Amino acid sequence: MGTKFPGNASLIPVWKRILDLSLIILALPILLPLMAIITLGILVVSPGPVFFRQQRIGLLGRRFTCWKFRSMRVNANVQIHENYLKQLMQSDVPMTKMDAKGDPRLIPLGSLLRSSGLDELPQLFNVLRGDMSIVGPRPCTPSEYENYEPWQMERFKTLPGLTGWWQVNGKNKTTFNQMISMDISYVDQRSFAMDLRIIFKTIPVLLGQIKEIASKKPKAKQ
Repeated sequence: MGTKFPGNASLIPVWKRILDLSLIILALPILLPLMAIITLGILVVSPGPVFFRQQRIGLLGRRFTCWKFRSMRVNANVQIHENYLKQLMQSDVPMTKMDAKGDPRLIPLGSLLRSSGLDELPQLFNVLRGDMSIVGPRPCTPSEYENYEPWQMERFKTLPGLTGWWQVNGKNKTTFNQMISMDISYVDQRSFAMDLRIIFKTIPVLLGQIKEIASKKPKAKQ
């Protein structure tokens, strides 16, 4: 697929790569056991591969293979999510996750993995490869990319990330265009201090999302 990106891109700052690698090295003693536990959990609750791979769009509109822990059943219809996202792109409503409305495609651990962001831990391999960064815009799918307007392409002037300015400032409460505006704002203002600020804000945001999901689960009958 040919890139539709307009103009020249800013180079990725050296500090960003150093920060990414330093954080991964420091977190490995915690992340490796956690990823091993998640791997075992997926194998127990749902037969099939542990990882889910999907084509995503990164810097300058380039394709790369994005890795995640599998949170859906094997052979689940991913077109359902594509259609849902397309509706969000064309409307002016908050980008509520399908999980919030109940998604029968999820495996037993799927909702927890997705609400906590733990399903995205394998994307650390994408960070090591240089396809992604710890902080940056959400990596979009090729079908989503094909529907972007010219002004929205500015968000591809940096690497996509595991977390980002949009993720810690509204996320599912914002519309698609508001998300794009936040991503472009990050591209224009990104700095070492801003990345650290986003990283520190990510944990309480994720805990809040888990609490929100848990509160919506039906209580067992007495």
